[in-house]
Amino acid sequence: MDYTIARRRMVEQQIVARGVSDQRVIEAMSAVPRHLFVEAGLQSHAYGDAALPIGEKQTISQPYMVAVMTAALELQGSERILEIGTGSGYQTAILSKLVKRVYSIERIAVLAGRARKILDQLQLSNVNIKIGDGTVGWENQAPFSGILVAAGSPDVPQKYLDQLDIGGRLVLPVGDQKQQILVRITRKGKDHFEQEQMMGCRFVPLIGEQGWQGS
Repeated sequence: MDYTIARRRMVEQQIVARGVSDQRVIEAMSAVPRHLFVEAGLQSHAYGDAALPIGEKQTISQPYMVAVMTAALELQGSERILEIGTGSGYQTAILSKLVKRVYSIERIAVLAGRARKILDQLQLSNVNIKIGDGTVGWENQAPFSGILVAAGSPDVPQKYLDQLDIGGRLVLPVGDQKQQILVRITRKGKDHFEQEQMMGCRFVPLIGEQGWQGS
């Protein structure tokens, strides 16, 4: 299978055709080999219009959703970004192409280790990965220019708002464990936040102290 052609079609048909116009995001999605982030048996499906299982009851997000969430951060290149839910590492890799540094938290050690290995293979060295409870953020590295949450939360964790820099954006799915709304929150001042609802979505649950309870 020619993954280069498949990746180009993915970008043209699933991302650009649906209205994502941020050229830097388009270039990152065109450059990162998504098939490396799924198991060998699913690599032929890596550029399809769907989320895929990555083990441990987790998924790699649909390419369009990755593009939309990334574009919603309105990245310029100098940012320090917090990502919640490293998962396969694919979203992490996209972010790493677009910002100064990515701080990513994953609660499942085997996924964090696998993602780190692929990111190292791709020589993406501006990523810090920590194993832990992503719902409390990464306080000693805050504030962040942007926070991207790749799991559905029952509400907006206060820790994320506290760790967001003024002018920064938080993008996360909020709702129940079956269906969420993708929300973007912009911090306009110390105690001033503006919230926008973007679209319906479905993510695995955000588990932890300020999310859903679970193992």
